[in-house]
Amino acid sequence: MSKNFLPIVLILTGASLFVAFQSQGKSEDDNPKSRYARVLHNVGVILEQGHYSPKKIDDNFSRIVWKKFINQLDDDKNIFIQADIDKFRKYENKIDDEIHGAELESFYTINEVYLKRLEETSGLYKDILSRPFDFTKEENVLLDPEKLNFTKDEADRKEAWRKRLKYLSLVRFVDLQNEREKGANAKPDSSQKDKTSAKFVYKADSTLEREARESVKKQLERFFATKKTHETQDENFTTFVNTITGAMDPHTNYMPPVDKRAFDEQMSGTFFGIGARLKEDDGKIKIADLVSGGPAWKGGELKVDDEIIKIGQNSAEPVDVTGYAVTDAVKLIRGAEKGSEVRLTIKRMDGIIKVIVLKRDEIKLDDTFAKSAIINGDHKVGYIYLPEFYINFDNPAGAKCSDDVAKELEKLKAEHVEGIIIDLRGNGGGSLPEVVKMAGLFIEDGPICIVKGREEKPYQWKDKDKNIVYSGPLTVMVDEFSASASEIFAAAIQDYKRGVIIGSTSTYGKGTVQRSIPLNPESDNPLFSGIKAEDLGSIKLTIQKFYRINGGATQLKGVTPDIILPDGLEYLKFREKDNPSALPWDEIEKADYKPWVSSSNNELVASNFKDEVKHNTTFSKLKSDISLLQKYNDRDYSLNIVKYKDEQKLLQATRRDMDSLSKLTKAMKISNVPADLAVINAAKEKVKTNADWLKRISNDIYIDESVKVVNSMINQSNTVKTN
Repeated sequence: MSKNFLPIVLILTGASLFVAFQSQGKSEDDNPKSRYARVLHNVGVILEQGHYSPKKIDDNFSRIVWKKFINQLDDDKNIFIQADIDKFRKYENKIDDEIHGAELESFYTINEVYLKRLEETSGLYKDILSRPFDFTKEENVLLDPEKLNFTKDEADRKEAWRKRLKYLSLVRFVDLQNEREKGANAKPDSSQKDKTSAKFVYKADSTLEREARESVKKQLERFFATKKTHETQDENFTTFVNTITGAMDPHTNYMPPVDKRAFDEQMSGTFFGIGARLKEDDGKIKIADLVSGGPAWKGGELKVDDEIIKIGQNSAEPVDVTGYAVTDAVKLIRGAEKGSEVRLTIKRMDGIIKVIVLKRDEIKLDDTFAKSAIINGDHKVGYIYLPEFYINFDNPAGAKCSDDVAKELEKLKAEHVEGIIIDLRGNGGGSLPEVVKMAGLFIEDGPICIVKGREEKPYQWKDKDKNIVYSGPLTVMVDEFSASASEIFAAAIQDYKRGVIIGSTSTYGKGTVQRSIPLNPESDNPLFSGIKAEDLGSIKLTIQKFYRINGGATQLKGVTPDIILPDGLEYLKFREKDNPSALPWDEIEKADYKPWVSSSNNELVASNFKDEVKHNTTFSKLKSDISLLQKYNDRDYSLNIVKYKDEQKLLQATRRDMDSLSKLTKAMKISNVPADLAVINAAKEKVKTNADWLKRISNDIYIDESVKVVNSMINQSNTVKTN
């Protein structure tokens, strides 16, 4: 974003927000409807005045939002009936008018009907599951939301639920049959002290079928309890606003205050909390584990598998979290202030109920930060895993991924590694300045990417530091989840010919830049004199596109690796190109840059390994398995037990084959960097987590292939040096 653009946006937005607030009147500040209207209006102003490429908010835009919002509420199309959709049609062309100031009606009408229908459907499953299913009948169920239509009437809706519940019961019934078979064939455990308790008890199919229905009934009880708790009017209004922002592009989002805080925490890798990870267990929220060094770990009172019943803030009345989703409970436990109290009412496994008082402190999640290991084989290769491009916006002294990766590089260099692997698989991106700094660790200087805002000239983000932290052989691992900042890094390394990119057919394809813009008026802004400041949340707004230094956008197309490996998730449609509201690909004039002069011929290395992958029997089998899964992904599901078992037998065999193929028959030799051992060995939890991580790396066929690529680069470099 140019230096001049943001103030212009804020001035225009500020003036419009002033009008909005004046027109609403101060007496309505605490009225939810008034607040919703302010949020909606302010979102519209920011989208139209600040978005990189705003779609016109007109009747066509309204129809898109209308359809998407209804589908968001009822994705499986088994809550609304067609009469409801017909009733809603009068709002198809009115949402744009509501954004521009007309009275908000569409949301309230649709939401009111939705909550009514949700209550109705929450009573259907008990009746349906009260009678046995006949799994010998020939019938199918369609579960793909894109192919489903809304049910014609209440009878049709009940039939849709019957088939869905029958399918869930069939899945559970077959699982119970398999468990029975395993139990019947299991050998007695000689270590079992109580032999009678270990005795296998045979259950007839009729008993298992009933137990399957009871299991599904409990599942649905939890499902509807969570829905009724989570899908309040406020939550559904957030969904409504995000449907509007998402119609502009997939990455422009509305964040209410609590979600904005969660976003900042994710970016920084730190937050104020008690240091306890939660899990959902049979509809109950329980403690999964404790973060070493956190308040809960230090206190010693909170135990793994304790059930959380209520959560209180300081002296306030505690909230009963029965039926809450884990994410909602986490929001209650986390806070913005260090030292504030959290009061947990917990139930022990022995039934004892206790109130535990803890004070929030800064929690750092180790899994968020860069870490490294050494792969010992033909050559000593350094491996760095980076889960995201993190930065702490609120603390200049907080963790930054570029600094952390630089430290990992120095530690690996001290161990005399001959090559480096950077693993960006699953890395969804993060801070643009951080990725520029990180790319600068591997090149002398020059442009890393180009950004262009609305009606702006292209601007080059450059590495201006001539210092190179690491200059040896380099590979970068990516997959379909590598997005945004990951794509900038991979593209820069590829365009400079600095290293070899290895991974799935393409990265995610997110080539846009977002900035968080608050919706609330500034209390010290003279435009808002006399207007009560309030936190209306913020918009994460798409304000720019970024481009590779070769001029092409990463938007939509992503980055195509130099060496493509078959990927087990390749057949799923979730990349940027699969979203109809995604911005298009384009290109601009390329930057002036000098490619890296390498001691190895990276293009020759990539060419050789392309041929190797093509003739590799393991990768060929993986491709075949992936094609089969893609074929079965788009099918109707049989409710006939014989056909279901035949399909499952084939699919499970295919998945087992893929799991087996994705793991090495002989594990690589992996070790920690010696400098890390003191910290790792300081706590039992860290020792176990580290051991699991090393084991995962050692068996990874994709890392092994990357090691082979690095080894080839090292061998070429050594040959050049010798000659």
